[in-house]
Amino acid sequence: MADRAALAAFLRARREALQPEDVGLPRGRRRRTGGLRREEVAALCAISGDYYGRLEQPRGPHPSEQVLAAIARGLHLSLEERDHLFRIAGHTAPRRVRRGDHVSPGIMRILDRLEDTPAQVMNHLGETLVQTRPAVALLGDETAYRGFARSAHYRWFTDPASRLVHPESDHAAQSRLMAADLHGAYTHDGGRSRAAKLVDVLHQESPEFAALWTKHLVLGSHCASKRFLHAQVGALELHCQTLVDPEQSQRLVVYTAVPGTESHTNLQLLSLLPLAEGTASSIDPAPPW
Repeated sequence: MADRAALAAFLRARREALQPEDVGLPRGRRRRTGGLRREEVAALCAISGDYYGRLEQPRGPHPSEQVLAAIARGLHLSLEERDHLFRIAGHTAPRRVRRGDHVSPGIMRILDRLEDTPAQVMNHLGETLVQTRPAVALLGDETAYRGFARSAHYRWFTDPASRLVHPESDHAAQSRLMAADLHGAYTHDGGRSRAAKLVDVLHQESPEFAALWTKHLVLGSHCASKRFLHAQVGALELHCQTLVDPEQSQRLVVYTAVPGTESHTNLQLLSLLPLAEGTASSIDPAPPW
């Protein structure tokens, strides 16, 4: 059973402890409290202000696991704090795995400061967990997929539309990178892992992947520049910087362009584009496979 009073008190305490600077918000001169406002937390969690306010009062509905996961990300909770949140809300804490989908508070703080830059957090299977607005404009809402399609590796080898973002002359190299990256995940996780399931499915559905798999490609540490084709702003050559969180086996991928180049100009235009209706920046953390 949910402990509504404990849930409300915990949410208030974490909201008041979280500073505007922690999530990339300006403090402003008229801010009377040191912590965040309820409406600010609600926006970070992608839930309505009224819904969040009722949880803190406490008179709200029984939150689902999906809502709790969104709140944990929005409040930048640690894994221990996330588990506590689930328990007092009447749910079993998510299974503790080293390679989870819970983005660490430190990575979230960095991402919050990249609101004008294409950046996203991905796990070791190529599943996008959270994106900045420019990343959605560049790559589409990669958090909206379900099942095996959550993985960029799976989409690359099974969905031709996923390749349209890169010039055709780059496809072969990108295929090798995708296969090598998944090979690394499989080698580390073993034959009974989610990575192994993904490899098995790709062997069945993609002859190209099956052929590359036999080559035992190894991914290097350097993230080279990538060329993108965007329907509205045109061609972009972007450099890819990656910050790795080894505990979570996640990586923060940031795309930048050399100042003064056409790609830099196009990247600035990209940030001004309106997002398609229904795009999101975070996902249900529990994959259905």
